[in-house]
Amino acid sequence: MTKNNNLTTSWGAPVGDNQNSMTAGSRGPALIQDVHLLEKLAHFNRERVPERVVHAKGAGAHGYFEVTNDLTKYTKAAFLSEVGKRTPLFVRFSTVAGELGSADTVRDPRGFAVKFYTEEGNYDLVGNNTPVFFIRDAIKFPDFIHTQKRDPKTHLKNPTAVWDFWSLSPESLHQVTILMSDRGIPATLRHMHGFGSHTFKWVNEQGEGVWIKYHFKTEQGIKNLSVEASAKMAGENPDYHTEDLFNAIENGDFPSWKLCVQIMPLEDANTYRFDPFDVTKVWSQKDYPLIEVGRMVLNKNPENYFAEVEQATFSPGTLVPGIDVSPDKMLQGRLFAYHDAHRYRVGANHQMLPINRPRNEVQNYQRDGQMRFDNNGGGSVYYEPNSFGGPTESPEHKQAAYPVSGLAESVAYDHNDHYTQAGDLYRLMSEEERSRLVANIVAAMKPVEKEEIKHRQIQHFFKADPDYGTRIAKGLGLAVPQGVK
Repeated sequence: MTKNNNLTTSWGAPVGDNQNSMTAGSRGPALIQDVHLLEKLAHFNRERVPERVVHAKGAGAHGYFEVTNDLTKYTKAAFLSEVGKRTPLFVRFSTVAGELGSADTVRDPRGFAVKFYTEEGNYDLVGNNTPVFFIRDAIKFPDFIHTQKRDPKTHLKNPTAVWDFWSLSPESLHQVTILMSDRGIPATLRHMHGFGSHTFKWVNEQGEGVWIKYHFKTEQGIKNLSVEASAKMAGENPDYHTEDLFNAIENGDFPSWKLCVQIMPLEDANTYRFDPFDVTKVWSQKDYPLIEVGRMVLNKNPENYFAEVEQATFSPGTLVPGIDVSPDKMLQGRLFAYHDAHRYRVGANHQMLPINRPRNEVQNYQRDGQMRFDNNGGGSVYYEPNSFGGPTESPEHKQAAYPVSGLAESVAYDHNDHYTQAGDLYRLMSEEERSRLVANIVAAMKPVEKEEIKHRQIQHFFKADPDYGTRIAKGLGLAVPQGVK
């Protein structure tokens, strides 16, 4: 086929005039028969897919993961099968609450999503730059996110809603303490840790399992921004984190992280002092030390932001053999919600887009749907079971079983100590870090309209550590709680 440089329509026909609309006479109205004009305008109106409900603002990069430690006794995942093995990947970093055009340097958790293109299919590890979260049951997630978004009447951010929800959800205290600390505003996307946050399950070739938690440790070191610097940067360069990541990679300064895991024997889940599936809690590294797995390096920028970063879809339910889920109630909800969000936002066939497409062959009986741009299975058999040699299940790759018991009902976690770990974190901080934490919380709570909400939240801080609650109460000019139990 002869290659030329002709501008064409989306259906491949050459365009004769791309500067002037077809009109009825030189002054006349535009003609509906100018199909090139109509196609351009109609496509332009649809150039933006709906932004993500959460994690709308983000930056991404390509790279690889290299195994540095043999952990095959714990997992049969093929991409972890030998030391030195490299797997291509794509990473998307993001803020949680802001819109697509919001500033990078706001106080907010950062999304930390990794897509491994393994020989057994894609594996998505979808976490944050914090080891815990605000809530531990997915049924509360829509309400929580509503408080982080804009008020439906004023269309402004609403501190009263934020602190009202947190004060009525004491399980949020651990994450609130992290968010309001120095770690709440990372200096760059390169200078922060990443976490899988949830508990997952690894299974080996013998079908033996362990519970695990993922930790990505930045090799650039931790750096954070002060409140003053972040506010200044938000005004001067709201895309600072996006720009920094792109420039670092473009200049050959490839960011890297060491991936480690904590490993817990299955039986320990029944006796550990905190519920190991509660995502508002961490496992002590004294109890379950970090074990190195490998190293992640980002070495290539996207060629097209929309095609690669905006259309990238991640879900904690995108799993490979050897990696299963846990009974974590927040994780269980995300297994549905993330895939469903992508079907709405990008389309039923989002997995076929180049950035999401697995590197191995996909064989299934899913057909049709919007934007099905391959041969749609051709004339092959389109149902299962069948008598025509179509792809069949492989029982050896079933998720490992684990026992369940009890009544089918709506129940909370058995463990409700929301204060010990938040207090421990506060006591680990230096005096300077505590002072900044208190100042950040006081500034964030001052606009809250109801005194009742402030008092209720201060009770939580006080239960975590009396000094913590006392300093915030004094900063807000409120009475110090007495006799808190």
